[in-house]
Amino acid sequence: MSDGTTATLPNAVRPSLPDGLARRLADIVGERFVLRRTSELRVYDSDGLPGYHRQPSLAVLPGTRDETVAVVRALAAERVPFVPRGAGTGLSGGSLADGCVIVGLNRLTRILAVEPEDRLAVVEPGVVNTTLTRATAPHGLHYAPDPSSQTACTVGGNVAENAGGPHCLKHGVTLNHVLACTVVLPDGEIVTLGSADGERAGYDLLGAFVGSEGCFGVALDVTVRLSRDPQAVRTMLADFTSLEAAAHATSAIIAAGITPAALEVMDGPAIRAVEASIFAAGYPQDAAAVLLCELDGLADGIDDDAARVTALCREAGARSVRAASDPADRARLWQGRKKAFGAMGRLAPHLVLQDAVVPRTRLADVLARIEAIGTAHRVAVANFFHAGDGNLHPTIPYDALDADQAARVHAAMSEIMHVCVDAGGTITGEHGVGLDKQGYMDLVFDDATLAAMCRLRDVFDPERRANPGKVVPARSCREWLAAPQLRR
Repeated sequence: MSDGTTATLPNAVRPSLPDGLARRLADIVGERFVLRRTSELRVYDSDGLPGYHRQPSLAVLPGTRDETVAVVRALAAERVPFVPRGAGTGLSGGSLADGCVIVGLNRLTRILAVEPEDRLAVVEPGVVNTTLTRATAPHGLHYAPDPSSQTACTVGGNVAENAGGPHCLKHGVTLNHVLACTVVLPDGEIVTLGSADGERAGYDLLGAFVGSEGCFGVALDVTVRLSRDPQAVRTMLADFTSLEAAAHATSAIIAAGITPAALEVMDGPAIRAVEASIFAAGYPQDAAAVLLCELDGLADGIDDDAARVTALCREAGARSVRAASDPADRARLWQGRKKAFGAMGRLAPHLVLQDAVVPRTRLADVLARIEAIGTAHRVAVANFFHAGDGNLHPTIPYDALDADQAARVHAAMSEIMHVCVDAGGTITGEHGVGLDKQGYMDLVFDDATLAAMCRLRDVFDPERRANPGKVVPARSCREWLAAPQLRR
């Protein structure tokens, strides 16, 4: 976890709100949808990562596309910074607004079109992830990206973070399922990025927008690719007496040429937190780790793959491997994994976690080093993560009011991040940079690359009013503005 400081806003941006702005915004969206009182804004001072708190100046909640455009143009006219925000389930402090205006998109919940023959849907940004899948299920279709927060997170937020989820191992992340976005840029211009009909010539601006963490503008609608439901699904839970064995089983499955839809690992502390919560899934509480493996695809051959996975897990040291007996059992197994972060809240009032990615073949070594770091700093580290693509989620419950404990937690997390990068990994797989990982950007990007990010941002938002102070460290953008040799 970085120090959590907020970057300085560019000089071109007004840090305080002009007189009468709230009234003008209320004229657009209605008085009840402009929030100004501290008590009303309290819900927006954090996101899913509880370690950061920032106070917005106000929040405006447009209810239609036209209102959203009018709000962005009103803010542009006054050169006021703003932060687009969906459900606030993010885990990097990316949707926090320090003195800025929150543009809340959670009222934009219409599914505008479902076209089963073309296997696509058009949705507003506030549509909840699972709502889209429920709407397309009668057609034998679903929306593949499935973040663990999918019952609450929105498609617009998924686009902003390029969200993944357990099933991205086989089916890909959000970018692989977005065909087009209609976007209002920070200056109020409306543009269409991508195309539902296929690839467009020229620069991949859609690819730049997906994962831009709200720094490039606001999505008004998103055209997504839908996936056919698989003919068959097999979900298995293997339990191990060591976390290292579960990591070795993961590598063995992939090395055997099998591509599961998902491969998820939870260690003992995470298992016990889940089993003590309302999300209990029937995991063996004496296990050091469990591996949740899901196969999907054609009915022919899937049972052979399931048998091979079972054998590989046993060869790696699994005590038992059981298969979900029916859809309800499968849903229960997945509930335990997807609600693990929420269950960790039982252990302490605060949590810090990361989502560094390491090569799959280095999982066992990195996990052993993470355990050693936790022991050295006298903090308890729990692990539940996307093992199939090496996307680790080390999590430390702690009391932020205990200064000594907080210092040890942050020192441990910093060491963990350095270990992951040194192993050939990177600093984030799906949670984004936001505020939390700015301090680690220098570990994986040199000055020229950071300057290139600033140049790309300037294409969409030269005044840096959209989600200011996020992702790229302010130092890098200040250097880009000041150094002519970088601007060539």
